[in-house]
Amino acid sequence: MTGHDKKEDLKEHDAASDFDFLQERIKERPINKKKLLKKTIITALMAVLFGLLACLSFLLLEPVLNNWLYPEEAPEIVTFPQEQEEMLPEDMLTEGGSTQLSETVQEGSDAQATQLWSQETVQAGTELEAENDTSAGVSEPLDASDVQEEEFALKPYLTQYEELYNTYREISSSMVTVTAVYSDVDWFNNTYQKEGTTAGVIIANNNRELLILSKKSPLDMAETIRVTFCNGVNADAEIKKFDKNTDLAVLAVDLKYMGSSTLDNVTVATLGSSAPAGIIGTPIIAVGNLFGYNDNVCYGMVTSKGNHVALADNGYKLITTDIYASENPSGILVNLAGEVIGVIDNSYNNPDTGNLLSALGITELKGMITKLSNGEDIPYLGIYTQDITSQAKLEMGLPQGAYIFDIDMDSPAMMNGIQKGDIIVQVGTHEIRNAADYMNALREAVIDRNLKVVVRRASVDAYEEMTFTVQPAQRD
Repeated sequence: MTGHDKKEDLKEHDAASDFDFLQERIKERPINKKKLLKKTIITALMAVLFGLLACLSFLLLEPVLNNWLYPEEAPEIVTFPQEQEEMLPEDMLTEGGSTQLSETVQEGSDAQATQLWSQETVQAGTELEAENDTSAGVSEPLDASDVQEEEFALKPYLTQYEELYNTYREISSSMVTVTAVYSDVDWFNNTYQKEGTTAGVIIANNNRELLILSKKSPLDMAETIRVTFCNGVNADAEIKKFDKNTDLAVLAVDLKYMGSSTLDNVTVATLGSSAPAGIIGTPIIAVGNLFGYNDNVCYGMVTSKGNHVALADNGYKLITTDIYASENPSGILVNLAGEVIGVIDNSYNNPDTGNLLSALGITELKGMITKLSNGEDIPYLGIYTQDITSQAKLEMGLPQGAYIFDIDMDSPAMMNGIQKGDIIVQVGTHEIRNAADYMNALREAVIDRNLKVVVRRASVDAYEEMTFTVQPAQRD
């Protein structure tokens, strides 16, 4: 290497050393895991909070927007007018009722006598002709006039059944089949769908829902409830409210999910009266699930209506008939005017009449059905009451009121000090003179709200007045 080359190398080395201080080494920034985790958690929480706020806003605003875009009419209040007390025979005499009844009976008797006379005349003539023919040794076939007479004799009988059938056709458009659909498991642990049915009757249309009265116990295990109308169309329903005392429920079918053709085909049943004593011995029509399958109809007669069914805070009249049915039927009893006078329930029958159709009278049920139809619970105190007879008042000196002959254990009434043997004289602002007054007054009470109950309790010499504050509950 020459001296010149050495000089050049020294110059390059000196030049490189002059820029050594400008050289940098880039290092990666260390990751702060705690800070990153904190940011991630905060981001996730903010996302969850945003989602919750969005859901809450949707839930709050959706009904408002839905009502603004698709306004709905408020449901009408369902009312079933309470009936006046039954007219006594002496009152009927003063108002001319007896005269009208006598005229009606007389007309019926005259018509029946005329019919019997004509039948006896025809029969006597037929027998006389037969004797003459026999004595003469001549046997002649019946002519056309004999056949016409036989048809004439059967015509009133056929006409009566035609009228019964026409009444059934009218009420059948108010009947529905209620099906409870639920899951069950077989022996091999396979899940399958099971169904149970009961009969129901359309009792009201509140412009938002179609309301149906049916039994509650067949629907206890239901996952979904399906209603089949008279034209075969199905619709989903839900239980609006129910009464554990009577095992009756009001179901609601939203009108939005029903077609106009179905609404045109169905009708709302008319709730009549089971109070008149004159219904005993009259023809009756039973409609519903009478023999374990749907859409049954039977014709019969009312055999009694004075049987009393005492339940907690309520009492009902039991109507019995001569109609044979299964031991657990469902449906309604209808009079010849097409009005519902009873809801079929055989659970109160005597053991020896288990298969004869019975029903709870509609008159006593109307108040309870009204509350259920309007989405209200039935107040419960747990008191069983009965009327005090005039003889008991006279002989034993009992005060006027509703006598408590039994009381449920651990009921609101018992827990607040009311006892068996007390006589209820006031509930809230209502004066109580009999068991019906107590039932009507309690029906107006509100659950979990203080209610004043005044009773008279027997002491050494007289009946002492006592006041209790009770909160009616919803029966479990």
